[in-house]
Amino acid sequence: MNILPFLDILLASLIVTVAASTVVARDLFAAVVSYVAYGLLLAFVWIRLYAPDVALTEAAVGSGVTGVLLITAGKRLAAIRKAEPEAHPGPALKWLTGALAVLVACALAAAILMLPDVPPSLAPEAVRAASGPGAGLGNPITAVLISYRSFDTMLEKVVLILAVVGVWSIGKDAAWGNAPAPLGRSRPSPAMVFLAQILAPIGTLIGIHIFWVGADAPGGAFQGGALLAAMWMVAMMARLDEPPRIDAKWLRLGLVAGPAVFLVVGLAGISMAGNFFAYPPGFAKPIIIFIEAFMVLSIAVALPLLVAGPPSEGSES
Repeated sequence: MNILPFLDILLASLIVTVAASTVVARDLFAAVVSYVAYGLLLAFVWIRLYAPDVALTEAAVGSGVTGVLLITAGKRLAAIRKAEPEAHPGPALKWLTGALAVLVACALAAAILMLPDVPPSLAPEAVRAASGPGAGLGNPITAVLISYRSFDTMLEKVVLILAVVGVWSIGKDAAWGNAPAPLGRSRPSPAMVFLAQILAPIGTLIGIHIFWVGADAPGGAFQGGALLAAMWMVAMMARLDEPPRIDAKWLRLGLVAGPAVFLVVGLAGISMAGNFFAYPPGFAKPIIIFIEAFMVLSIAVALPLLVAGPPSEGSES
């Protein structure tokens, strides 16, 4: 007897339950905790779908970084919520929202049920192209992201940069150029300091390893960069490091390094391989690893800056 179908049903039921609790939770912290749990359960779903790359990204970004970002944003919005009365939607708006949600769910269910018995897929072609003389990659996910979806992948990192600039722009003019406020308490607990001292070096090595093996195994730039970002945030929360000044040249170079190198290589492909974002045969794999190294740097810098927030008037470090 195969127990996996029952486990899948149990997992799906848990996801629906946790998603519902996230929506109906009145307390912000409880909603964020439910959201983090929801992301972790989705990571298990991706594992069951044999997509460990997506599972790593979901666990690191969808739960970890996003959860910290939501908790930080909630704390900063607490004063605004106390100052302004909360406006509750009327019954008509609630019914309309519920009806639209049901309509979207039915449309998605119909689209899935109307799929042919053997749905069309480009996965075999992607695997052949990834392992063949073209890209020379053993991981089809990396081949798709860097070869087939190069322009989209580059723009995703540009969106991260724009998000950081947007966060910086809400700071006061007098604080421009300063560092964001510290992430941790002025005197963090010894347990937090000990955790950061032990976890950060190990997590950094794991992040670099996940990036390096991403060409041939589950992993890649985003997963490795997200882990490096998490380790930097842990160090800042323990006050082993402080948020940098936003006018630091090394910081801004790190932010734009990934998309800039990606774009330069893409433009060079016109003369080297005859097309935009094309790679010359035999050199595709080292070029892709070269691009991803700078992408890791940009991701590892951008995500902590989103959590750190805008520059602070009281910070001059």
